[in-house]
Amino acid sequence: MIRLDRVSKRYPDGTVAVQELTLEVGRGELVVLVGPSGCGKTTTMKMVNRLVEPTGGRIVVDGVDVTDADPVALRRGIGYVIQNVGLFPHRTIEENIAVVPELVGWKRSRRHERARELMELVGLDPAVHGKRYPHELSGGQRQRVGVARALAVDPPVLLMDEPFSAVDPVVRSQLQDEFLRLQDDVRKTILFVTHDIEEAVRLGDRIAVFKQGGLLEQYDTPAAILGAPETDFVADFVGADRGLKRLSVTAITPADLEHPPVVRVDDELAAANVALGDDRWGVVLDGEGGLAGWVGHDMLTGSGKVRERARRMEAWVQLDDTLKVAFAEMLQWNAGWIAVLDDDDHYVGVLTPATLHAALRRSVEAEAKDVARAEVVLETVQNA
Repeated sequence: MIRLDRVSKRYPDGTVAVQELTLEVGRGELVVLVGPSGCGKTTTMKMVNRLVEPTGGRIVVDGVDVTDADPVALRRGIGYVIQNVGLFPHRTIEENIAVVPELVGWKRSRRHERARELMELVGLDPAVHGKRYPHELSGGQRQRVGVARALAVDPPVLLMDEPFSAVDPVVRSQLQDEFLRLQDDVRKTILFVTHDIEEAVRLGDRIAVFKQGGLLEQYDTPAAILGAPETDFVADFVGADRGLKRLSVTAITPADLEHPPVVRVDDELAAANVALGDDRWGVVLDGEGGLAGWVGHDMLTGSGKVRERARRMEAWVQLDDTLKVAFAEMLQWNAGWIAVLDDDDHYVGVLTPATLHAALRRSVEAEAKDVARAEVVLETVQNA
């Protein structure tokens, strides 16, 4: 969808911003350009819509060489989101979103309909926000408007230049969540610039790591870059804690789970005591297979039903959540284990600190050996 072939940018004073860059972005792929300040990542992105003119090489977008295209028409067909949004202060939110549709000649009714549709898509109520002005919105809301405006004429390509860096960390995390949800719906081809490796890891299908001079050091999946940095520069840039960062791109799978004894809420205490055997505790389920809590061996004395003794389980996650989510739950609840539920909220097993660590190790080794995680057999002190 986007192809950069030996692209360079050299300024008249001899400064080289980008040097012989070759890079391809697949249709519907979100690629993050990341690196230290002055490494050429923003220059690279701006050459795609010719806000900066390349001095060498070719840039092809959807089969069209951008250097052969009219730059104004080119920019109207590519969505562009920047850090400070750049909304027109004297236009309403609806009018701001409708700017490009107006420029390309859409009728007023169609512009109005599209603006309202996009406000809903990015989580803004058209009835509440449509007639407001930018100064009446929060920073996070204005950033959502910027994304909506970029999507107005349904462009196949989005360019996003540090779009969430001007808001506080909590709002930034919320915007990232919303953006991932939005991308699941619209599947645009996106070049996304950031200096934050954690944001790159969270959002990107692939990450391009740049160093000064516009040199591409590594281009791969987030898991590969965290697990197997190809150069010392990449290893230093992603940090010595890259193993912890990898938690955020490693999903929980059934193979990661332990399966302690299970009892039901309507079981008699004596029967539950037998079911637990030598285990100190077990998981309590309701009649539908949903999580009802947990019970300890020492809680099963006397007569009655398990429901009378079961303790509520606060720490749980969904299958396919990341190990980072699971680790955060463990820390929040000071839990030695957490339950894992499927999409129907049925219990499927538990994750412990030991199994979480093993899942992370399998992920790293699977990446290094280019095999599925399920095929990795971990060596331990016992089996080495």
